[in-house]
Amino acid sequence: MEKQQVQSRTLFGMLITLGVVYGDIGTSPLYVMNAIINDAGTLKHATPDYVIGCISLIFWTLMLITTIKYVLIALHADNHHEGGIFALYALVRHRAKWLIMVALIGGAALLADGTLTPAVTVTSAVEGLRGLPAMTSFSHYPWLVPLTVTGILLVLFMIQGFGTATIGKSFGPMMFLWFAGIGLTGAVNILQAPAILKAFSPVYAIQVLFSPTNKMGIFILGSVFLATTGAEALYSDMGHVGKANIDATWPFVYLTLILNYLGQGAWIMRHYQDSVYRNAINLNPFYEMIPTELRMAAIVLATIAAIIASQALITGSYTLVDEAIGLKFLPRMIIKHPSQVRSQIYIGAINWLLCGTTLVIVWLFQTSAHMEAAYGLAITITMLMTTILLTQWVLTKGHRGLAITLGLGFGSLETIFLTASLTKFVHGGYLTLGLTLLIFLVMVTWYFGNRRRLHYNQDAELVSLLDYRQQLTQLSHDDRLPLFATNLVYLAKVDDQYRLKRTILYSILDKRPKRARVYWFITINETNQPYDCNYSVDMLGTRNIVEVQLNLGFKKSQHVTIYLREIVTHLIANQIIDPQHPHFGTEKNRQVGDFKFVVQNQQIMDLASYPAMRQLDRLLIGGRVLLQNITPSPAIWYGLEFSDVLEETTPLFTTPATDVTLTNHAIRHQMQPPQHH
Repeated sequence: MEKQQVQSRTLFGMLITLGVVYGDIGTSPLYVMNAIINDAGTLKHATPDYVIGCISLIFWTLMLITTIKYVLIALHADNHHEGGIFALYALVRHRAKWLIMVALIGGAALLADGTLTPAVTVTSAVEGLRGLPAMTSFSHYPWLVPLTVTGILLVLFMIQGFGTATIGKSFGPMMFLWFAGIGLTGAVNILQAPAILKAFSPVYAIQVLFSPTNKMGIFILGSVFLATTGAEALYSDMGHVGKANIDATWPFVYLTLILNYLGQGAWIMRHYQDSVYRNAINLNPFYEMIPTELRMAAIVLATIAAIIASQALITGSYTLVDEAIGLKFLPRMIIKHPSQVRSQIYIGAINWLLCGTTLVIVWLFQTSAHMEAAYGLAITITMLMTTILLTQWVLTKGHRGLAITLGLGFGSLETIFLTASLTKFVHGGYLTLGLTLLIFLVMVTWYFGNRRRLHYNQDAELVSLLDYRQQLTQLSHDDRLPLFATNLVYLAKVDDQYRLKRTILYSILDKRPKRARVYWFITINETNQPYDCNYSVDMLGTRNIVEVQLNLGFKKSQHVTIYLREIVTHLIANQIIDPQHPHFGTEKNRQVGDFKFVVQNQQIMDLASYPAMRQLDRLLIGGRVLLQNITPSPAIWYGLEFSDVLEETTPLFTTPATDVTLTNHAIRHQMQPPQHH
């Protein structure tokens, strides 16, 4: 019921949307104008023409990228109401193989840039304390701000594992107060310098790019772009709140943001020549335009808004990683559901990686001004990749002209923003680009390592399950052997020709044969639709061999036990398999017996022993196995922690490795008669 309310346009849904979607873009007024003043040098260089031009650039950037590209176009590219770069890729991946690289680059950049959002927003909010007369210690001791930010962020990351659904209900009203407050503050300041309203004209935006007052030239766009860094979140969070609620709330959010930017600009125009401010460095007009008596309340509200923005980023990272795992871009990780809200998940490994990286950034850069230099660079890469995928999606709808316009228009615009942001590389952008490259390499290694592994295995180790039906049936009824399990379950990939890995049948029939009443071979297929959940059963003409194709969307849990007992019960009820009637148990008239799960873990001995393999393939396959060994086992991923599981180690390649340098010196095949002296 709550999910339906959120997805449809309601007051409740709109409040949730304010709390979930707009944290990142909504807190951008805390640092954008600060970055623009720093580009000018000091406040005295921020002349009216410069300020009007920069705010005009902000207005039109939000109009073109956030409003037109994301709200009006991207929100229509939903994958069964889910958005984001991976959901978009799932819609268009059939069009061309190279699109996989676009999705991997975009996803890696989005995850990397996310580590900076909590650091820069919370630091910007807390830095407001430096301007309060009663808080002079924050000015005298520079380490107090990063220490305070560290405390706030540590608490935030520590509570993730307990679930934040209850706290999340207050996010919407708090963000409504935030937007209303910044909009009203901006409007009051606009009245004192109405000339700032010239910023609505795009003429001033173009003029400032080539004006001598703008020392940065076109590279000023690197700072302007910070105003729209949260635009990707609008698209990514569509599945949580619904397109209708984003459509309904964005005009209000856009209005309050622009009012605040205009208000900051009006304050600068009135004070840029004041002796108190003109030589000030790292002056934040966001706090300066608020009356002194209200500033403490503004700092508290800003800190809460920054925490909400960070919370949205953290949960968004979990969702992004979950989708990447479903699409086999990342290794499997332990995913928990800490609350009853379906969309809320918790991935401990990602939580603490984010926490560690964010805290390193806080102490490495210490001030928001330094963080701004590193912020926004990677997200321009994500936006560019989204544009490429969106263009492909529009082509699938048959709108060739619109696709060309979209690709060239937004592609050119975002390329300019990317070029401008590259000036930040030496000032901290290297950090986000380095993280992007690291995440990208992990994704490439896992995805293509799997592909190359399958390429070398292909048909060499596949056998037909049909050829072994008689042996499995005979083994099942052979009372001379002890019963290994009532239901013996293998999580095995069975193709449409009933072929599966030889190692699975070797596990059952060779070594010590495993006798079971019913043999289960379950194939899990990830589909393009996020919440698919269906299955098909093939009994192969028997009553004790069950081949199951389980089709799950890329956002569905792959915990097999959730689905298997329901499938067994259905088959027994329809007399497809025999009731199992355990002799002992706490439940009366139980018809389902015990389950034994066998999980096979593939390993390699020495890739150098396969001389025909290309060097790049060795690196990819070796890297893939390394990632497999440092991430949770399949038993945990498939939700078998409390089940009876046998983990078997099998060779990655069934063709044995050989060494051509091995030579034979002699073979003695007859016993020599004893020598008598």
